[in-house]
This record gives sequence, structure tokens and C-alpha cells, in this order.
Amino acid sequence: MKLYTSHRAPNPRRVRWVMAEKGIEDVEIVEIDLLSGEHRTPEYRAKVGVPHVPALELDDGTVISESLAICRYLEALYPEPNLFGRDVREQAVVEMWTRRCEFYLANPLMLNVRHSHPALAALEAVQLPQVAEYNRVAAEKFMKSLDRRLGENAFVAGDRFTIADIVGVVGLEFARLIRYRPPEELTHLARWLEACKARPAASAGA
Repeated sequence: MKLYTSHRAPNPRRVRWVMAEKGIEDVEIVEIDLLSGEHRTPEYRAKVGVPHVPALELDDGTVISESLAICRYLEALYPEPNLFGRDVREQAVVEMWTRRCEFYLANPLMLNVRHSHPALAALEAVQLPQVAEYNRVAAEKFMKSLDRRLGENAFVAGDRFTIADIVGVVGLEFARLIRYRPPEELTHLARWLEACKARPAASAGA
């Protein structure tokens, strides 16, 4: 298998983090240069279908894009450690929090960075400061809810580390590009963030 990735982009980092948690080492890594537009070339689009990373090319030529779809595929091939839930109840809870972390935290922070970092202007038709600010406010609103959740649970979906944590922490870590830090009063969020960053797979997936 081949993983088409970009080292600085957040969505590919989710996949690399999952691979590191599971000790997956038999996937070839192919770096794609986003700033030069390599993901928009006819060759790449013909293979993947969309100008996005990550993409996982299977040995039979099938190509899977979208980070969570790739992570689910890898979970099925390498079921331990479990990251998506061990039974139907836990799977539903993990899915719920994964979607929340993606829609209300990771995606707004990505848009905040993409519309405020000068080097990322190449990825946008027009950089709009108001888009950056709107999404920062939206992300911080969800951070307050997440802080309350983490006051009652060690990790986002419960008492153990899952894909929901990966999606959340990768979104927050991406915002370091603009020197963003969550509000200091969110102490439970800070505790969780440090716990996630201390995992050996965190550096491997970076």
C-alpha cells in the first residue's frame, strides 16, 4: 500500500498517527507538495479523483481518500489497539465525538489557519480575515463544551484514547502554525492536550 500525504497538513497527520498507534510500518509514504500544487496535477487527480490528501492506494489499485475512511480501513486490517470502539455502544459514542471534534473544532481551526497564515494564501482563492475570525470564535465555543466533557472523562469519548482524540488534538496542533493557544481557563482541555501530546505515537504522527 502507498499513503499519499503532506507532512504539514492536518488530515494526513490523523492517518499517520493511527498508523503509529498501531505500529503499521508496511505502508509506503509518498510526500505530496501542496504549496507547489502537486495535488492538483492531472496525474494525481487521475489516480485519486480529487485534489486532496491523504489518499491510500491499495495493492489492487483501489484508492481511498478522506482521512477517516482510511483510518477505518486500517482499523479493520490492524484491529489492535482498538481506536473506533469495541462494541456497538462504544462505537456509537466514539463516532459521535469524532464527528463533533471534526465539525466543531478541527474544521474551524483549519479554516482559521488557512485564512490567516500568509504562506497558505496559495491554497485559497481569497484569504478572508473575517472567515478566520469567525471560525476561531466557533472553535472556542466548542472548546468550552469539550472542557466540561474532559472534566468528567480522561479522554474525549470516555476513559481511553480513541480516534476522537486524534481528530481533536490534530486540529488544535495545526493551529500552532499561527501561534494559537486555547483559552487558559480551559484547564481540563489543557490537561487532555498534554496527555495526548505525550503519547509516543504523537511525535511519530507529526
